[in-house]
Amino acid sequence: MQEQAGVSQPETINQNIIAAIKNRRETKPTTQQLIDRILEGNMTALSRAITLIESTNKTHSLQAHDIIKGCLPHANKSIRIGITGVPGVGKSTFIESFGTFLSKSGKKIAVLAIDPSSSITKGSILGDKTRMEDLVKDTNVYIRPSPSGESLGGVARKTRETIILCEAAGFDTILIETVGVGQSETAVHSMVDFFLLLKLAGAGDELQGIKRGIIEMADSIAINKADGDNLKAAKIAKVEFNRALHLYPEKDSAWQPKVVLCSALHNEGIDTVWETINTYVNQTQSNGYFEKRRQEQNKFWLIETIKDHLHADFFNNDVIKKALKLQLGLIEAQKTTPFAAADYLLHLKTDL
Repeated sequence: MQEQAGVSQPETINQNIIAAIKNRRETKPTTQQLIDRILEGNMTALSRAITLIESTNKTHSLQAHDIIKGCLPHANKSIRIGITGVPGVGKSTFIESFGTFLSKSGKKIAVLAIDPSSSITKGSILGDKTRMEDLVKDTNVYIRPSPSGESLGGVARKTRETIILCEAAGFDTILIETVGVGQSETAVHSMVDFFLLLKLAGAGDELQGIKRGIIEMADSIAINKADGDNLKAAKIAKVEFNRALHLYPEKDSAWQPKVVLCSALHNEGIDTVWETINTYVNQTQSNGYFEKRRQEQNKFWLIETIKDHLHADFFNNDVIKKALKLQLGLIEAQKTTPFAAADYLLHLKTDL
């Protein structure tokens, strides 16, 4: 065994290099600097601002409010597309194929991928970028995974505000991938212009088409993995879903939902999906439904925001915290009922 001499370290470090590194280290940007950089399309600033929006820190909330206010006049210039489907239907693969197709067409795409949070540990994997390894390298695409937290409907708590920032940053197509929670998709449906439902052939759920629920919300159904030996089953499923969709009354948009076949893995039928979306947008913009729906969504989110603030204000109140702990103890001792405890707490908050 013979040990070779290593590389000797310099006795002194070049002070010029240290100064250069310090200069490159940016101080914390101000709210106005973040707004300006977002409008310039700076992805680092956009990510920082979204982090502030998602934060539960009160100081961050105030700054986030100012950022949203500054970006709002530059928003509402995109097509918002919600994409949902059961786990395993191929949402990430579809978005990668769809996003690549749109990017090559000259579009700027923001993908807001909502990852399910554990009800036990409260954590999320946030691994959507690893499943879109080609799309993440595209300079026309911005991918932002966010945890769903305790939010219902398969969307993150601040997805609505994130859309505004992405639009202000110049993205003309917003894709929202939900966690795929079945029939509780009202939230994502209330923030997008077009709702795309991905389905699988031969999964035994063709009959679900005649049930009111998520399919009733869909503006289009795309049967994914329509390739190879599964192509025949996909064609049969398309006929079944088309029949089911005709059982529903006409939508307010006067749009008849379409059923299309696609294979995200082989990049087949992706152009048909985009043509369907374009046809829908053109039709609803011409008959005035597009703008009317956006206005209705704004009203809906006004109510939801009030609910969120009331919820946070109630449970963060020190008096309520102590009283709640006491009432939980009484419930465990079977000295009161959940309904009586709730009534007591609500009246207590009213008197504060």
